Amino acid sequence: MATAGTGASRPGFSVGPTSEFSLFFQVSPGEGEALRTALRGLQDTPGYRPGDYGMAVATIHEARFVLFDDDTRLAFVTSFDGPWDAYMEDFFTSGPTLALFDVIFRHTKGYEGLPDRAALRAFVLGAQRTAAAYARNYGGTVKEIRKAQRVNKAFQQVLDNPDAAAALQHPALRPLLDEAAD
Repeated sequence: MATAGTGASRPGFSVGPTSEFSLFFQVSPGEGEALRTALRGLQDTPGYRPGDYGMAVATIHEARFVLFDDDTRLAFVTSFDGPWDAYMEDFFTSGPTLALFDVIFRHTKGYEGLPDRAALRAFVLGAQRTAAAYARNYGGTVKEIRKAQRVNKAFQQVLDNPDAAAALQHPALRPLLDEAAD
């Protein structure tokens, strides 16, 4: 069940430990193509390339930038684990993410650059809009999901090991093996 965040410290809806976060900006006149170029550069940055999972802010489930209205508006939509203030602190203190933010948002109206954190925070909050609805199709934090992936990979290695066949016959492992079969 999605619940509204409490107060200004956690804007957006949350489902369990995860919150949605949506920002909408006006693109500065004539900056649409430069912004598209900057976003393509972001997409080629380690941790942001498709299939890379090493983002500097490790609580992010996913993030997307969308240019719309003939490249005059930009949406940044994400979801993350934990309190909004902790997410913003991670964001402000991760050099790579903050530098990428600067490259992208310099093309939007109202952005005054780095490093004035109070102005940057006001810029972000001024663009934030709470979703009308928010749902998640899976439980767990990013940390829990990554651990489950590591456990699954290790379990698959055990299943592939011929020396494990006898141990895998133990009745206590039946629920695990049944789950692995699908």
